[in-house]
Amino acid sequence: MAPSGFDLVLAQPGTPEFEAALGAAEYMVCYPSVAMHDAFYRAAPRLRLVQMLSAGYDAVDLEAARRARVPVANNGGANAVSVAEHALMLMLAVSRRVVWQHAGVAAGRWRGNGPAPRMYELNGKTLGIVGLGTIGKKVARLARAFGMQVQYYDIVRLSEDAEDALGVRFRLLRELLRTSDVVSLHVPLNASTRGMIGAGELALMKPTAILVNTARGPVVDEKALTRALAGGRLFGAGLDVFDREPPAADNPLLRLDNVVLTAHFAGPTWDNHVARFRNAFDNVERVARGEAPLWVVPELVDLLAPAGDSTRA
Repeated sequence: MAPSGFDLVLAQPGTPEFEAALGAAEYMVCYPSVAMHDAFYRAAPRLRLVQMLSAGYDAVDLEAARRARVPVANNGGANAVSVAEHALMLMLAVSRRVVWQHAGVAAGRWRGNGPAPRMYELNGKTLGIVGLGTIGKKVARLARAFGMQVQYYDIVRLSEDAEDALGVRFRLLRELLRTSDVVSLHVPLNASTRGMIGAGELALMKPTAILVNTARGPVVDEKALTRALAGGRLFGAGLDVFDREPPAADNPLLRLDNVVLTAHFAGPTWDNHVARFRNAFDNVERVARGEAPLWVVPELVDLLAPAGDSTRA
């Protein structure tokens, strides 16, 4: 899968092999790392592109990349289907209490003939999507297939024609939180989204509502969420991400029966493993041809130089 005409070096960060390869490296294909700081860029003076295999980039020192004038690109939505499906899975798992059901069957308990306690359909419910990017749009399409009404909040509103085509309606965040039966978060973690769902925002949500987070843990005030779930002010939550990963053994979220937890596994599937590398190598080849890279993170798009200009300040 690696492009022809390139010398490919496989090395783990922090190893002598990695350090030795940096001096000649022109392209880096990697997962984000906090070790990519100023010293990293000084050790790689020929670097022209940092191409990530992930969608999120909150662990990347973007200011160090800016000082080195090296663009950073994400995976081009290679894992978008997986994350969208995972979000729907969490909605279903919470609304149908799948973990509780599994534990009951495994313990030898069987259902009676009455209505299932505190279990609900998604059909006819209203889904509020916070962040209508590549993943958010895929979630909207899947939710529509389940018969859900879909509304969204984003800092950039779609045109009316685009909203009609996708079957969604724009709402301001507070209105979306008040009127949604399920809220699904699909925003990057940055200064404006850190803690955007706090105690005040959770208090706006219906007591029958579900919160799904496949974005980043710090987007939600985890302590406030725990209080809302434990106090019955929120029906349930499906969480793939946490403030601290892995969560501490004494994290009270681990003891709640109205929460479904997964280990930041929404993105990686066998299906998209190949797509991640294909997108990465395609982008490397673009830059090698003198073209601007695709999927550069928004904070660094101004670094893109005219085609053919690969100079570093």
